[in-house]
Amino acid sequence: MMADFSLTATASAMTATLSAQEEILSTQAPCAAPTEAAEAPVDGAAQTMGVTPSQPGVLSLDPDPTETGAAAKPRRAGRGPRQEARGAPQRPPQNAARAPRTAPPVLEQLADLYPGLFGAVFLPLKRGIFQDLLAAHPQVLDREALKAGLAIHTRSTRYLHSVAAGLKRHDLQGQAVEDMAPEHVHHALLEVFRRRQGRAGEDLRPRLRQRMAQAFEASGLSSEAYGERVRGRDEAANALLDEALAEVAARGARDEALLRAFEASGQALDTFADMYGLDPRDAARTLERARHRRPAAAT
Repeated sequence: MMADFSLTATASAMTATLSAQEEILSTQAPCAAPTEAAEAPVDGAAQTMGVTPSQPGVLSLDPDPTETGAAAKPRRAGRGPRQEARGAPQRPPQNAARAPRTAPPVLEQLADLYPGLFGAVFLPLKRGIFQDLLAAHPQVLDREALKAGLAIHTRSTRYLHSVAAGLKRHDLQGQAVEDMAPEHVHHALLEVFRRRQGRAGEDLRPRLRQRMAQAFEASGLSSEAYGERVRGRDEAANALLDEALAEVAARGARDEALLRAFEASGQALDTFADMYGLDPRDAARTLERARHRRPAAAT
């Protein structure tokens, strides 16, 4: 049975998102409904989620390039089509193509001013970017419209994808200036998963668990410190995190055992890999990973 990521998971994820928004805005943003419908228009479906495959170090979520917004609500089971009264206006069929969603004008302005941040690729924004934008364009950007636009922008699926990928926060010059907090990465992962799982025809939890493990390893924190920062109130999400942390620990133990065996063997890498039936390149990566973990384990 599929675990139920309940409303508490959504609330927890959106609380973290709103916390990040407050840092970006440095002022209280209007409480717009969390939705992916307000994404700014982009050029090219290959970059729909704002993370290109060529970016080094990006933890890819394999976004659906055709994703454009929330899925249509399914009809309730057990009911046939409603019979319209004679002379009543006819409703369009449920599967009719929806009109393209339009972005607020301020987001179109930002895309023109800063295409590297708000254009085809969405990058995480530094804290206080709201004040930076007002200072840079006092005669161009309306304060309230900018506040509302940034709130919509930072709740979009494409923006959350860039946060979930662990990308650094960027300033107006497009320079990476600060790391993304582990809790923001984690809760962005949960929110993107929640949105995609509702439309997917497969169970995405294994992929989410893998992504959780990658995000944990990228954080450089111990499992205890990481758990304290990212755990929320949803038990299903916390259980999946526990599984991810356990997988990382088990893999680390296997890597360490292989490194000890290699050090005790006195053999060259190629010979050792052949003894264990391993590809020398895979063995080299595993041994390097184990060596990298040793200083962290000693602290």
